[in-house]
Amino acid sequence: MIERVRVAVVGVGNNTSALVQGLALYRQSGSLVGIRRPVIDGLGVGDIDIVAAFATSTEKIGRDLTEAIFLAPNNFPRLDCDLPKAGVPVTKGLVDASEVQRVAAALAGAEVLLYSAPSGRPETARAYAEAARTAGVAFINTTADPVARDPQLLGSFETAGLPLLGDDLASQFGTSVLHNALLRLLQERGLTLVSSYQVNLGGTEDFRNLVENPNTKKQSKLNALSAADKVEVAPLGYLPHLASQKVAHLNLEAQGWGETAVSLDVKLKVHDPSGAAGVNIDLIRIAASALRNGRGGHCAEATSLLKSPPGTAI
Repeated sequence: MIERVRVAVVGVGNNTSALVQGLALYRQSGSLVGIRRPVIDGLGVGDIDIVAAFATSTEKIGRDLTEAIFLAPNNFPRLDCDLPKAGVPVTKGLVDASEVQRVAAALAGAEVLLYSAPSGRPETARAYAEAARTAGVAFINTTADPVARDPQLLGSFETAGLPLLGDDLASQFGTSVLHNALLRLLQERGLTLVSSYQVNLGGTEDFRNLVENPNTKKQSKLNALSAADKVEVAPLGYLPHLASQKVAHLNLEAQGWGETAVSLDVKLKVHDPSGAAGVNIDLIRIAASALRNGRGGHCAEATSLLKSPPGTAI
């Protein structure tokens, strides 16, 4: 029987709530609804154990993980599953780079560290990556902060035989994925793009944070889009009443035969944390498989799951 993947998570927000609840739901139901790849290198969706969790919220520190994921400001809904205590108390997260050794020690027993804290804190993201490397653990950066795009850091993980996946996950069915598909469709059908834009509105703490720290996220979104020179990504909008839902508006203006106008407007509404969990479940298994096979650095099979893989703009 294959050994289950032991995962530590940084950030006990909505994305972690969606992941933890989803793992319980799929184990109990046996459903494959919303699953892109039921098995990756022998690892099923239920073959994941969360063994450690880090957060900076004083309300969450010390709580069992399955209690902490429901504390405010988290607003991802409760899924229809039984969720017994995990036996994993939330640990105080890294405050500054001097605590790398403490975090590395707390990673004993983990194989993969999933960094799911808010974007806009590049020093913190790199410090957790250093802790993972020190502990001999694979690292996944789900944020827009440049970690895997740092050639020196990526090289150090390659040398150590440790996977480093990032940066910034491409949601399972999010704005960037849909927008890029539409841009490719225009090109494939021979239309000429004139201009395009996207507007994203959401009510999670990540949206609130990104409104205040938008720079790395905007660049990451542009990295994920073809024809980025003709695409505008509007500043993110934070609307608390949307809770964990994201509403996106896309517009494409193009020209067809005879230079006649073509205009397309699309509205997308999704639960943003579900989109993250639907990708994280694959990234975790890819990272674990690579670690177990001694493959360090970036994994090519993860590229399509990321907005800003190594080599893209910072």
